Amino acid sequence: MKKIIIPIIASCVAFLPSCSEDNLEIEQKGVISIDNYYQNDEDAEAAMVAVYQGFIWNMCAQSNGFIYSPFRAAFNNCGDDMFAAGEFLGDNDFMASMNEFRYDNGNQVIDNCYKNIYYAMYYTNLVIDHFKDGLPSGEKTATTKRVVAESRVLRAYMHMMLGIGWGTPPIIDHVLTGSAQPENAASQEELFKWCAQECVESEPDLIERESPSDKSGAARVTKGFANAVAGKCYMFLKDWDNAKKCLKKVIDSGKYELVSGDRFVENFHRAGDLNEEKIFEGNIDYAESIDNGSNWINRTTWMEANIWNWRGDHCVLSPTTNYSSIDGWGGLGVPKSFIDEFIKNDGENSYRFKATVVPIEDVMFAEGATHACYGETIRVIDTVVGDAVFAKVDASTIKEIKNKAKEVVGHSAQLNLDNLTKEEKAKLTSIGIKTFLYGQSLYLPLKQVAQIADLTKQGQNFRMNNFIIMRYAEVLLMYAEACLQSGNAGEALTYINMTKERAGAPLATSADMDVLKTEKKCELWLEGCRWADMKRWGDFDLAKKAGTEVTTLYDDLFYSKEKAKADGFTIVETSPTGRFYTVYAKEAQGRETGFQEGKHELFPFPQSVTLLNGNLKQNPGW
Repeated sequence: MKKIIIPIIASCVAFLPSCSEDNLEIEQKGVISIDNYYQNDEDAEAAMVAVYQGFIWNMCAQSNGFIYSPFRAAFNNCGDDMFAAGEFLGDNDFMASMNEFRYDNGNQVIDNCYKNIYYAMYYTNLVIDHFKDGLPSGEKTATTKRVVAESRVLRAYMHMMLGIGWGTPPIIDHVLTGSAQPENAASQEELFKWCAQECVESEPDLIERESPSDKSGAARVTKGFANAVAGKCYMFLKDWDNAKKCLKKVIDSGKYELVSGDRFVENFHRAGDLNEEKIFEGNIDYAESIDNGSNWINRTTWMEANIWNWRGDHCVLSPTTNYSSIDGWGGLGVPKSFIDEFIKNDGENSYRFKATVVPIEDVMFAEGATHACYGETIRVIDTVVGDAVFAKVDASTIKEIKNKAKEVVGHSAQLNLDNLTKEEKAKLTSIGIKTFLYGQSLYLPLKQVAQIADLTKQGQNFRMNNFIIMRYAEVLLMYAEACLQSGNAGEALTYINMTKERAGAPLATSADMDVLKTEKKCELWLEGCRWADMKRWGDFDLAKKAGTEVTTLYDDLFYSKEKAKADGFTIVETSPTGRFYTVYAKEAQGRETGFQEGKHELFPFPQSVTLLNGNLKQNPGW
């Protein structure tokens, strides 16, 4: 099945200084008056298309040309299972400040995320306002009822995420006038109740996914997604019975399945778009006819691949060739505490562990990695030399560049790297980390690192794989938790072991909250769940130390452990061959960082919003 192409319904009027009054009287072409729109089922379907596009622009991508997805950044960066790293301390600080709890009410990630959710919500309210009573004739058709139901569930999901992040954001259940100044929701509890009720009431008018192989059923709001969102709201309300009821409907529907363990990695890349495990995801369509300007920027995670991908330019030879084709800024690091917990839960050979992180030695010493990097050098040289930009470079210079590259390639061939042992490779200075990797441990992130197939084209930074909103594994683990919390550990064990078995991890022999928490942490890493769970469970111990134990990864052949110790560093851990090691970054210590009770449980309402809306009460501590 082809991906669903989602256009946007929009109109604009440009007023230029040179326009005369007579010119302004010219009738606009190609614009439908609002009085003549929202008239029939066809209009309802078209308006719903705009809802999904608005959702993708604002919730899944960047909308206004940000270099990251504000939604993903806001709901992952405060987790205790990642470092918002970078080239050095202070790089990408708009994210690092969140990770270390140094942000304020002017933080751009929080500001952009909050506003974007309400921007996306505007589209849903347009549909609801115009079709909640049916067509202008008063007839409620199956189409009008369905598009209203889809919009209500999407709106409820967005309010739920606002509630998780900000506690009592305004409930916007209709299109506002420009002068409106909405007030806070009465309470976080009332907000979650409203969201759950919206989903429950909408469910009868929604379609059901036809089967686990129905890709279109994962690209739109269905009964399954409505029940999943309602169940998640009930989890925050600690209404375990209703949570189980809604989540079990998803499970018993038979419309969703876990993919096999060897396909686990596909879930996070283009190969797994709309697969049997996806309950709902933002469907990002790629069409060659769309240029690489604002359309791709608005519809993809533009440059987020750069932020999260490895810092290849700090290496002798970039190791990204085997994995992605683009170097990154190293803005995603994996804390040792998370690795230790993951290995204890899964071991190092589970499908899930191998798809999530990769040891630094495996990256640097991979079979064929060095040859691939040299080959990429030749390819880039050939491409650059052929560019018009270099048209003025004389032929002798071009020949010299190519000969030097061939000489290097010949040298690597003579070394016959693929036949060397890991210990022999560990002594080569032709590969390795020439400076340092700030915020990294002995394992580099892999799950969220873009693959070549995820990109519009090799070497480009437009990431085109779909944006996961809800995955079946999350439903199974939420249901397991609801069972545990209501006293049915046996039922919980069954569903915890479903994700463990698929992951290739040892099965649990008993179930309690510690088992559930670790399993969920490993399964749903960087899928926007951990920060929400930390708040539900009050698990802030590691967050209180955030920013004080950030590790830096070094290569002993370029900065020896002896030199590091002489410079005052304490070695944290060393790789199996002894070549790579980590230390705590000195500059990351001694600063005011870390989670503060009574303040950081909720994000601040953005200053740019509170300055305009005097009715919006700021959260405690801000």
